[in-house]
Amino acid sequence: MNTLFDKNLFDLAEEALNIKKQWFSNDVFFIRNIHVNYTDICVSHCKFCAFAKNEDDEDAYIMNIGSMLDYIKTYGKEAREIHIVGGLHPSKPFDFYLDMISSLKYEFPDKTIKAFSAVEIDYFGKLASLSTEKVLLKLKEAGLEMLPGGGAEIFAPRVRSKICPEKISGERWLEIMEIAHKNGIRSNATMLFGHLETYSDRINHLKAIKKLQDETGGFEAFIPLEFQPENTFLSDRFPPTGVDDLKTIAVSRIVLDNIPHIKAYWVMLGVKMAQVALFFGADDLDGTIVKENIAYAAGEKSGRSLTLDSLVNLIKDAGFAPVERDAFYNEIKRY
Repeated sequence: MNTLFDKNLFDLAEEALNIKKQWFSNDVFFIRNIHVNYTDICVSHCKFCAFAKNEDDEDAYIMNIGSMLDYIKTYGKEAREIHIVGGLHPSKPFDFYLDMISSLKYEFPDKTIKAFSAVEIDYFGKLASLSTEKVLLKLKEAGLEMLPGGGAEIFAPRVRSKICPEKISGERWLEIMEIAHKNGIRSNATMLFGHLETYSDRINHLKAIKKLQDETGGFEAFIPLEFQPENTFLSDRFPPTGVDDLKTIAVSRIVLDNIPHIKAYWVMLGVKMAQVALFFGADDLDGTIVKENIAYAAGEKSGRSLTLDSLVNLIKDAGFAPVERDAFYNEIKRY
């Protein structure tokens, strides 16, 4: 399986596209969503992150619940999903996050709350001296419906110790996702590629996710995330090339034959590369997004939001059928 990355680019494209078509024929999905990055204050300064700040930094911020509500009312009226992730704040108690979720769900009952990476879930357990299961069940009771896939980065301990030594291990990330799935909370999965890892590290990462999916069936989608070196400790490195982006998406589609959806995350890939990725096995362009801040801090590669019309045009222009979905891939409308 490690030899997949050695294959010809167009051979990979053909194989991955055939798998995609077996799953979804000519359909390509997207969602109206809004990102809420509620704070950039974080106790864990991962070396690859250009977003995190210290609490006393002049430009650091944290949104209170009222600000979040106003933000979504202003920018996310049409959103079907609220995607919430942030830094590990040193002084906010667990009740702050429970109040956040319950307030958002009360105000926006028709919007799916997808919130908190596995890293945040682990941190909340330490804050509240609660087990992971109890943390997740309390959040679920408050209105949490899904977990995003962030924090996975790359599972290889050798690399993880260099790029995010303070972050939870890959094994712990998988454990938290397993607990979430077994308690009825579905999630996505990710892989950050193009930094210090090898192709073998990528394949092993995919295999670990595939194994957990065989056990729980709880992953909705997999998102390969291109590392952006600008403003990080690896700023002297070149970012992944377009060929590497496309090969990684195709290999992900081929290896993860038990996960339905592969996203081409246009925020990191750029809009045009994400469109090309539809021919390499990706079946989802994520969504309108609206003001994502974390990837944006590492260097602007594309805008911070897309209109619905832009997404529909991108998909149609590539020769695919645009399908608007909800957070769980239920069809809303065909264009």
